[in-house]
Amino acid sequence: MTYSIDQWRKKGKSFTYNGYKIFYLTEGSGEPLVLLHGFPTSSWDWHKVWDTLSQTYQTITLDFIGFGFSDKPKTYNYSITDQANLVEQLLFYLQIQHYHLLAHDYGDTVAQELLARQLDRHENKIISCCLLNGGLFPETHRATRTQKLLLGWFGSLVARMFSYKRFVISFSILFPSQSRPSEDEMHSLYDVITYNNGHEISHLLIRYIIERQQNRNRWVTALQKAKCSLRLVNGLDDPVSGAHMVARYKELIPGSDVIEISGCGHYPQMEVPEKILKSYTQFRNAYPSSNNIGE
Repeated sequence: MTYSIDQWRKKGKSFTYNGYKIFYLTEGSGEPLVLLHGFPTSSWDWHKVWDTLSQTYQTITLDFIGFGFSDKPKTYNYSITDQANLVEQLLFYLQIQHYHLLAHDYGDTVAQELLARQLDRHENKIISCCLLNGGLFPETHRATRTQKLLLGWFGSLVARMFSYKRFVISFSILFPSQSRPSEDEMHSLYDVITYNNGHEISHLLIRYIIERQQNRNRWVTALQKAKCSLRLVNGLDDPVSGAHMVARYKELIPGSDVIEISGCGHYPQMEVPEKILKSYTQFRNAYPSSNNIGE
């Protein structure tokens, strides 16, 4: 089943983080699976795979602070580190100690920080991690024109000038023509981004691109030395982090497990949800994990 954004919002709950209301969903039973969304969208990105995953796992997702239906303060120090703190706080709130990760884009970077913390703490809380298209390596990330403008001196002005027409133009380039979102989907994505005037803080959220550069060694090492099973599933026709990023991944990650999807752009979970579900199921079946819990 797919969900409209109104249906998605009504399914969700909220908890408080640093005094702000955070939107999250959790359904199903089984081993916990945490889904982390990308920039500039929201947890709704997962709606096409949600029900199927929830039949097997306790699926958990959230809107990062500043995104989707979570609060979007205009004076806040947004960072990947803080978003990782938020994920850990939600898991503590839900009393979850061991979990699997499925992440995309911005969520990939949060996942890398969580993996780095696992190394720092000598923990085995993250049992497996599956990554979709994202800027895993700053040297291969090809920022869009809009992203570059948001990072510039007049980023706040660019954010305020955000419109549906501008969104469609900038967002469409992330997809090959055959898998581009429908007009209804474009409107839904735009509505989630602009919910509570979220577009006005885009220039603050986009700073994660700089963080990737500053923390490159930490976050690449987290992948190279990951203490859990790891897979990359990548849409190759993504101009931002497509085939060129896959090539770099294979260079840097020993014994890499990579699934490459032709004819797919930056949002595989929305473009080819059936292929993502199949690949993720194969991944989990290939690396039985329950025996690792608590080691």
